[in-house]
Amino acid sequence: MRLAVLASGSGTILDAICAAGVSVTLVVVDRACGAEEVAARCGVPCERLERRSFGADFDRDGYTAELVGVLAGWDIDLVAMAGFGTILGRAVFDAHPGRVLNTHPALLPSFPGWHGVADALAHGVKVTGCTVHIATEEVDAGPILAQEAVIVAPDDTVESLHERIKEVERRIYVRTIADIMERGSVQ
Repeated sequence: MRLAVLASGSGTILDAICAAGVSVTLVVVDRACGAEEVAARCGVPCERLERRSFGADFDRDGYTAELVGVLAGWDIDLVAMAGFGTILGRAVFDAHPGRVLNTHPALLPSFPGWHGVADALAHGVKVTGCTVHIATEEVDAGPILAQEAVIVAPDDTVESLHERIKEVERRIYVRTIADIMERGSVQ
């Protein structure tokens, strides 16, 4: 399988994927970010498909169509979002049905959306965690592939809890991707 990793941040998930020996065909970023440096260090081609607007005028469908074109150009079979900050339109899910993966810092279906860690703390939960799921057009609503719990400490902040969740995330996401690549299919 040919894997593309979509990233927007520091590249820690990408780094973990590469360090585990998982073959990455392409990295796509939507802005200048640390993931570009990780891709270069790991010898993985990287394309920047820059998001030009973060306002109401953002053309989500147009951006998604451009991304689908980039992925098709590299003959990508599996897409792993790794801290990718842009919500994608339907075209990517149509082009890669059931083969777009994501990770979320909560035990879905609880606390979907961008602020999962803060929401878990605000609700006073004692346990949260990480979920690896198939991404769908509805954010954080796709079938769950893997989950692992993380205990919330009494003195946790959003930052301290998120760091512990990221440790779990890097392990279970990489394992899930590697298993899919080995099987040659998501299911």
